[in-house]
Amino acid sequence: MPIPEIDPSALAARLSGPPESRPVLLDVRFPHEHEYVALPGSVLIPLPELEERVDELESFRDRPIIVYCHHGVRSLDGAAWLLSRGLDAVSLRGGIDLYAREVDPSLPRY
Repeated sequence: MPIPEIDPSALAARLSGPPESRPVLLDVRFPHEHEYVALPGSVLIPLPELEERVDELESFRDRPIIVYCHHGVRSLDGAAWLLSRGLDAVSLRGGIDLYAREVDPSLPRY
């Protein structure tokens, strides 16, 4: 079953809506990557820690979750894991790198 993805421009449109309708942004990269650049308001839970930190994810059960990483590979794994646990998750296609190129060129790239 394919993992659903969202394009950077579609994510930008969702983030520009009212705060109560915005999705949770879940960054599954490592802390040093998140410190370098992150989408505003995102929650950092590195991919290898998802299972042990599952309790933290329960508070997002009633909200859509956009999972992102650097290029969109780890986020596919993260979204698949969340979906298997009944959470509403999609992966950001192309990761924060494509988001920076297509939506917000002020974000640093690495």
